[in-house]
Amino acid sequence: MPSDLDIARAAALRPIGEVAQAAGFTPDTLSPYGKYIAKVNQRPYMARPAKARLVLVTAINPTPAGEGKTTVSVALADGMTLSGRRAMLALREPSLGPVFGMKGGATGGGHAQVVPMESINLHFTGDLHAITAANNLLCAMVDNHIQQGNTLGIDPREVCFRHCLDVNDRQLRQIVQGLGGQKNGTPREDGFDITAASEVMAVFCLASDLADLKARLARIVVARTFAGEPVTCGQVGAAGAMTALLRDAFEPNLVQTLDGTPCLMHGGPFANIAHGCNSVAATTLALRMADYVVTEAGFGADLGAEKFLDIKCRMNGLWPSTIVLVATLRALKHHGGVPKAGLSSPDPDALAAGLQNLLAHVDNIRTVWQTPVVVAINRFATDTQEEVAQLREAMASHGVACELCDGWAQGGKGAILLADAVCRAADGNPDPAPHFTYEDALPLTQKIEAVARRVYHAGSVAFTEDARRTLARLQKDGYGACPVCIAKTQYSMSDDPALLAAPEGFTLTIRSARLSAGAGFVVAFAGGIIAMPGLPKVPAALTIDVDAQGEILGLF
Repeated sequence: MPSDLDIARAAALRPIGEVAQAAGFTPDTLSPYGKYIAKVNQRPYMARPAKARLVLVTAINPTPAGEGKTTVSVALADGMTLSGRRAMLALREPSLGPVFGMKGGATGGGHAQVVPMESINLHFTGDLHAITAANNLLCAMVDNHIQQGNTLGIDPREVCFRHCLDVNDRQLRQIVQGLGGQKNGTPREDGFDITAASEVMAVFCLASDLADLKARLARIVVARTFAGEPVTCGQVGAAGAMTALLRDAFEPNLVQTLDGTPCLMHGGPFANIAHGCNSVAATTLALRMADYVVTEAGFGADLGAEKFLDIKCRMNGLWPSTIVLVATLRALKHHGGVPKAGLSSPDPDALAAGLQNLLAHVDNIRTVWQTPVVVAINRFATDTQEEVAQLREAMASHGVACELCDGWAQGGKGAILLADAVCRAADGNPDPAPHFTYEDALPLTQKIEAVARRVYHAGSVAFTEDARRTLARLQKDGYGACPVCIAKTQYSMSDDPALLAAPEGFTLTIRSARLSAGAGFVVAFAGGIIAMPGLPKVPAALTIDVDAQGEILGLF
């Protein structure tokens, strides 16, 4: 069986200028990066009306079997294109952490891929490197300010802005810096987050334009003074230089699918430790260039979709006309208790048990967010007709539209029926009204409780003393109106990755919290989730290589 890389290399790609022209972009707004990638200057197009129907693709809780959310997103957009509709994708770009770690890339799979996949999954156009550089410039300027007289009175023990790196490296989670005497700075504890979890990434993805980007960067709280007052990036004087580093990166990246559908791929925050959506700049540009825009939110709907709706949509006046919920029979059986080795065998009882996870997400979409939902069954070769019929009957009994997606094997041709169902749902909701999980006026602790109870189906929330103290301080400092971004495991609706299917009545534990003032939200850490993942025992990096002809090997 050919690998994803084999399939991508065998494809005949269109020059990016042709893709741009078909999408409605003029040559003077493009900055090509080789033959098949370009940056797009979005400013000339923003006066156009945002006419497209927005379609959000999300999923059940992830499992080791994989759900293929990006594969379905790509196939769905290709199915729309092949059926004569004007569609565009707006996706996140990959981080090197998963590429060299365990999860893999973020360009889809099989015949439903965004290409050129090698370039996209590695350095792409350097956006994440620019974000890393801007983040670490701010760190350097904070420490330099302390070193050069500290006129702001920054307490070195209260510096709260961390370095970042686009590689999983557990050794850097907690470090001591500034050793070696006075000329080398002030010794203090510090640490690194992965770039996808950095506040600069969140700011980058939530900013509407360059002016908003600079204003948000300026609002980042980097430390506190000896008197306990917040110190911002703007006070340190770093916002202008950071914006300069991010200027070119802020332009969305234009690429294509194997079927030729245009894709704006831009920004890449994780959904378990950040807000999990592509950039507002790319999404709002796509809404002005197509009739249907397919975007996705990371991991399961309890994480990515909730944050897409309660953070991204709340801040930018967006709301999807319909939500596509991706599931696989294999993953549902895993939620029903079947180990990975047995997922290819039929097991109607396990499938019925695992359906509870799918139905919990369906219920959230319908009752909490009050938005039409279509279930997409991402087809695997081992799926039986009986299992598919069982899932279809379950969805029909709950009045939920459900279609197969065979995009991995057939590309857009395998998703035309899904595209028809999704477009019908979207067309039936042309002016969607927002329905957030919580109101702005609620205190931060009550917002966290609302997400835990309404979305995760928890029975209660426990706050450690550290978390409660931090949240109270942020509330007192005037950040109580911010939405919350809960960082928790993606594998369960709870904060325990071992609790599969649809647990209820559990206690969600919030162990710490931190402010992302520039992004405009407060991060609450649940369970054991951390902002700098480590590499697995057998990282993907061990199989990636380059041959004598310069061809990359082992990349999926």
